[in-house]
Amino acid sequence: MSGPNTSYDPVEVAALDPEAVDAAVAAALAAASAATTLEDLKAARGAHQGDKSPLALANREIGALPPSAKAEAGKRVGQARGRVGQAFAARQAELEAERDERILVEEAVDVTLPTGRRPLGRRHPIELMSQRIADLFVGMGWEVAEGPEVEAEWFNFDALNFDADHPARQMQDTFYVDPPDGGLVLRTHTSPVQARTLLERGVPVYVAAIGRVFRTDELDATHMPAFHQVEGLAVDEGITMAHLKGTLDRLAAELFGEGITTRLRPSFFPFTEPSAEMDLRCFVCRGEDPDCRTCKGTGWIEWGGCGMVNRNVLLACGVDPERYTGFAFGMGVDRALMFRTGVSDMRDMIEGDVRFDAQFGMEI
Repeated sequence: MSGPNTSYDPVEVAALDPEAVDAAVAAALAAASAATTLEDLKAARGAHQGDKSPLALANREIGALPPSAKAEAGKRVGQARGRVGQAFAARQAELEAERDERILVEEAVDVTLPTGRRPLGRRHPIELMSQRIADLFVGMGWEVAEGPEVEAEWFNFDALNFDADHPARQMQDTFYVDPPDGGLVLRTHTSPVQARTLLERGVPVYVAAIGRVFRTDELDATHMPAFHQVEGLAVDEGITMAHLKGTLDRLAAELFGEGITTRLRPSFFPFTEPSAEMDLRCFVCRGEDPDCRTCKGTGWIEWGGCGMVNRNVLLACGVDPERYTGFAFGMGVDRALMFRTGVSDMRDMIEGDVRFDAQFGMEI
């Protein structure tokens, strides 16, 4: 068995060469001094003190040396690493002091200023949604029309082609103002604004009516006795169902995102003929998830009713149905808010808890 290699010269190992060690120390000291931010210093420390730095590689080479050479090489490399560590620590202390001093200036707070103890108010999310919808119609060149909430029975029913024995006229569906035979009701929809607008403005007309309506529904998670609707009415020469579909698609895309469209299913309403229920393409799964909780896997969400204005409504409002045609549609503003924000219980919208309003922030 051969003896230890006592004549081994550690200088022959490139990483342990004194000049190489001194060069690594000089580079590390220069990098520490050049760092102007804590992020720069962190990057420099990784390059000069990390596992793959020159001094770390030199330290690993010591283990391969014979015992007679380890002491001198270890002392030389250890001193070098110590100098580098001290330099980085000193530079870090300097940069941290500069950062703290800068923060004290930039984030200074005058604690002697009076504070506003009264919390800032916020517009109700239903009002914000109504304003958003109104802005969309105005952007399309339409006007916004209004009507009274206490409405004449003629405008609420007769002008809209409701028969005298229509179930909606019954007191279990409609709030009548005392006396019951006085001819006044709390409007059950915003459609009376259709008749008022046609009588007051004439044709052509493109208006949106947004407001509160009343029905004798029980208050639960999806129904309220007082809720909000938006009604759209367009009457002009040459209006067709294609114009209706295009308007609904535009409104859906603006409210729920590009690519959201609508579909129409045959239905019946006294004031439109033909009439349709309009469904909204599911804005969560886009019709691609059979397990979607929002649309129950159908890919569609019921949104409201629509159709071409019944000629009897046009006649009642003094419009020539042989010359003019029109479309009308209506949907719930509260329901649109539920779709957009994920609110699952309508009662949260009306209970007056400021924590509900606060989560929607403030819009201008």
